[in-house]
Amino acid sequence: MQAAHLQPDSRALRLAGEWTLAQANQLATEIERLRPVDSALPFDASGLTRLDTAGAVLLLRLLKACGREGVLDSVSGLRSADTALLQLLIERGAGPATPIPRPHGFTALLARMGAALESFWINARQLVGFIGLTLLTLSKVLTGKRRLRLTATVFHMEQSGLDAVPIVALLSFLVGAVVAFLGATVLRDFGASIFTVELVAYSFLREFGVLLTAILLAGRSGSAFTAQIGSMKSREELDAIRALGLDVIELLVLPRLLALLLMLPLLAFIGMISGLVGGALVGAAALDISTGMFISRLYEMTEIRHFWVGMIKAPIFAFVIAVVGCLEGMKVAGSAESVGRHTTSAVVQSIFLVIVLDALFAIFFMELGV
Repeated sequence: MQAAHLQPDSRALRLAGEWTLAQANQLATEIERLRPVDSALPFDASGLTRLDTAGAVLLLRLLKACGREGVLDSVSGLRSADTALLQLLIERGAGPATPIPRPHGFTALLARMGAALESFWINARQLVGFIGLTLLTLSKVLTGKRRLRLTATVFHMEQSGLDAVPIVALLSFLVGAVVAFLGATVLRDFGASIFTVELVAYSFLREFGVLLTAILLAGRSGSAFTAQIGSMKSREELDAIRALGLDVIELLVLPRLLALLLMLPLLAFIGMISGLVGGALVGAAALDISTGMFISRLYEMTEIRHFWVGMIKAPIFAFVIAVVGCLEGMKVAGSAESVGRHTTSAVVQSIFLVIVLDALFAIFFMELGV
């Protein structure tokens, strides 16, 4: 590899060596150091042995610095291939890029806030419309006007439900143990360690059991729905389904929705039991609360309404997770980067909506005194 040079002498500004990407930093430095006296000299490119696109862009930058932008006649000794490359770059406007100033200040902040609000409004409208379309198709399935894809539904029940049992049970067990430890730490100072049973029972039956399960499924199944449908969208399989006269909602969305509607309540129940088991083991190991005492106090002091408060939320959370995941998959533009972006968006939106709905449920049940 010959080193690239930009050598001014008394008669010409000589270009020598290989003007390639590997020499770009050195050449850019030499161009910046060019003196006004040297820039008035004629150009001699007879010593130029190799020129690629990066070197051609630098040569155009040199011409611009010398006040001869786009004038190739001022460069002697160019090979025909190099001249054609430079001419192509000039026609395509591939000179040195002019940096676009980024807006800043209060006006730019308002512009970004407005763009964010507009995006939120568009996404909200799309979500509401997709929910309506899904409910309409579901009503047709229930009335026999559309077909229930039972095989696909059972497959997704296994994929999003049964396969998630270990992670849901383990996480709920560990969180139940942590809640029991934290509760005992505070209640021990008041001589009320026995109330750790109620703390674990209320927190898991009403909130943690279903909430942890929903968040896990939002990250696990919701993202899977988006990735699966998004990949089909990028490979134009959704267009093929429509070309065959089939309904995408009936074929792809409803099996996933029904699977999650059936499996999330079951997983939430498993999460509740696992959390209670975790609290009971901590009570037996560290709080001198035997397993029999834990179960007896749980039976005596915990009302069944707390269990139903948690279970009522499960179908709502399942519906939101499935609809958001499928909708984001439908939005994929066709590239792998778009699939990743919409998968991330599906997880964020699902978790956000689940937590917001859980907060609204908590306020609602508090007002009802349940």
